[in-house]
Amino acid sequence: MPRKQEKKNSKPLWIILAFIVLITIVLLPNPEALPVAGQRGLAILAFAVILWVTEAVSYPVSAAMIIGLIAILLGLAPSIDDPSIMLGTKNALKMALGGFSNPAVALVAAALFLATAMQATNLHKRLALWILSRVGTKTGSIVFGAILVSIVLAFFVPSATARAGAVVPILLGMVAAFGLPTNSRLGALLVITAVQSVSIWNVGIKTGAAQNMVALGFIEKEFGVTISWSAWFMYAAPWSIIMSVILYFIMMKIIKPETKVVEGGTELVVGQLKELGPLKSSELRLIIVSVLLLFFWATEEKLHPFDTTTVTIIAIAFLLTPKIGVFDWKTVEKLIPWGTILVFAVGISLGTILLDTQGAQWLSDKVFGSMGLDEMPILATIALLALFNILIHLGFASATSLSSALIPIFIALTTTIALDVNEIGFVLIQQFVISFGFLLPVSAPQNMLAYGTGAFTVKDFLKSGVPLTIAGYLLILLFSATYWKWIGLL
Repeated sequence: MPRKQEKKNSKPLWIILAFIVLITIVLLPNPEALPVAGQRGLAILAFAVILWVTEAVSYPVSAAMIIGLIAILLGLAPSIDDPSIMLGTKNALKMALGGFSNPAVALVAAALFLATAMQATNLHKRLALWILSRVGTKTGSIVFGAILVSIVLAFFVPSATARAGAVVPILLGMVAAFGLPTNSRLGALLVITAVQSVSIWNVGIKTGAAQNMVALGFIEKEFGVTISWSAWFMYAAPWSIIMSVILYFIMMKIIKPETKVVEGGTELVVGQLKELGPLKSSELRLIIVSVLLLFFWATEEKLHPFDTTTVTIIAIAFLLTPKIGVFDWKTVEKLIPWGTILVFAVGISLGTILLDTQGAQWLSDKVFGSMGLDEMPILATIALLALFNILIHLGFASATSLSSALIPIFIALTTTIALDVNEIGFVLIQQFVISFGFLLPVSAPQNMLAYGTGAFTVKDFLKSGVPLTIAGYLLILLFSATYWKWIGLL
């Protein structure tokens, strides 16, 4: 039986298992230190994790199911404030939909609109072609160019999948121009390099990935602190820069291409650039808006009082305005992955519920409290949690879902153990690790997009992913012991 068909046939079984686990946890005796609402919140979390890991239903469908479960199970649970009365389904539904009012959701939605504007005008493709047309024809230069494109696009295209979608077809076109098949060593080298670089810069740029917004949403709610774009860049960009250099040498070492020079590659790229024609007025307007947006992001809390979400929404409003914008609502309707916004909001709702009902606190205490983390040096604690983070990511195809599940638990952990460090920095470092999608094609959507081209095998990806994950992990520990301490993140 084909693997896809086998997976499809097993989906009903996973859904049944998810409900069995949910019901079992709900019916278990209620621990004394855990409110009934907290226990039911954990039951819903277990249900959600099974659906997310197995992909038994699509992510938007799982979000709808989670909303329903929260409304019913928490609605029929005693209120946290007054256990003598039921919370009520109306109040529980407010909690289930609470994530939609989080500013982080508005930022993710606006980021998806911005990525759509890039796709509608082909500006991201023009930018990628322009960079690749100037790096030369040597294989090493093209690998460098693929990394450079991913870095530059990370500043302007707040969608990892969109960034990968821009550069991968261009690289495969260069491979074809040399007369090699898509699944050649050169094809594997270039495509894997591009998507691994995308994952690296998901860490380096605050607006580079949706999972960053999940973490920031929880941090802002629980700690009352907003992390600016420039602050995030100062914390994470140096790590991503060093990882980009490491990526270059790892890729050049482990995948030996058929040729050291891609004859005709530059001509192909220049030809595609010419096919796009001269810079259109819509592209020019988008460039101006994007540069202004980057300026406002980078100077947040320094030169003006406007937060990242506000300026991004204003920019999108401008880009949608007839005559002066770059796209219309019909284009938006077709290109925006609306389900992503739904999943994102519900993930924040579920995480917030776990924190508000003390479910995250109880789980953190049981899972990590028994490990004696409070007696360990902070570096050992970070090392242990980061390793746990990397291993559990093997089961998640979505870093956004992983962030929704883990960040509330890490926040709760800061109260479970006595941390003699900046608690926000401690949580943020674990968020950086959540963006590690280096090991398997299923570890990130951009990896799956690239894997779908047939340019490489799982083994090829793993050969690059293992040393890259080890390097990233060790660099997290090195930064925790040095740079992040020096600048006050820890």
